[in-house]
Amino acid sequence: MRLAKPSSDVDGNRISNTILLNLSSNDCKEVVSRLEFVRLKLHQVLYEPGERIRSGYFINSGLMSVLAVQPDGKSVEVGLIGKEGFIGLPVIFGFKTSGLRVVTQGEGTGYRVSAETLLRVLPRCPELHRQLQRFAMILSMQSTQVAACNRLHNVGERLARWLLMTQDRVGQATFALTQQFLAQMLGVRRATVGLALGLLKRAGLITYVRGRFEIRDRAGLEAVACPCYARITAAYRRMQTDVSCA
Repeated sequence: MRLAKPSSDVDGNRISNTILLNLSSNDCKEVVSRLEFVRLKLHQVLYEPGERIRSGYFINSGLMSVLAVQPDGKSVEVGLIGKEGFIGLPVIFGFKTSGLRVVTQGEGTGYRVSAETLLRVLPRCPELHRQLQRFAMILSMQSTQVAACNRLHNVGERLARWLLMTQDRVGQATFALTQQFLAQMLGVRRATVGLALGLLKRAGLITYVRGRFEIRDRAGLEAVACPCYARITAAYRRMQTDVSCA
């Protein structure tokens, strides 16, 4: 038996995380009883490179950016995680520290579990273990494609791809974000982002007023996005269903 729709945890909060919703009833009860509902603030840093991972997070709402940080302090985004995912994956593979920075794009919620508790639960919840391993592969695929995208495609194409990926994960066409933060995510200057946003706005694909975006024409945005968006989406769907029965 699987949870067919969002369920309430022990604190009365609604579960929207895809991994938790796809667990069997037995696995879900084993895990949920050990989770702590938390609210995540704008630009809250969950992990820094080299920092010990003390907790993992099943994201329930909002958007998390995964950043590769360079020695000079500059960073570029290599992944996005929303309610489909989990933060803290190195723990399940036996690692104690994070190699990347993870920061919230806006206010959100999640279910926190200590690393020690998660490692104790996994042997008793094989389905959860499989779900986390599957998501790790999906995120790895996404990060590889985004890294290639950052090198090969122009800012306008990458921006359109980023906006589409964000909408997919937050589940709505409007979201708050500053141009400065977006420039950091794409690894370019703020002025460059401003020019790219202006082109999309004049084409009627988006609106942008005082830090709030709205996607007005999704089909049009998909048409101007680089091929990476379609590849990431197709690979995600394929990996969600292509599971060995062995």
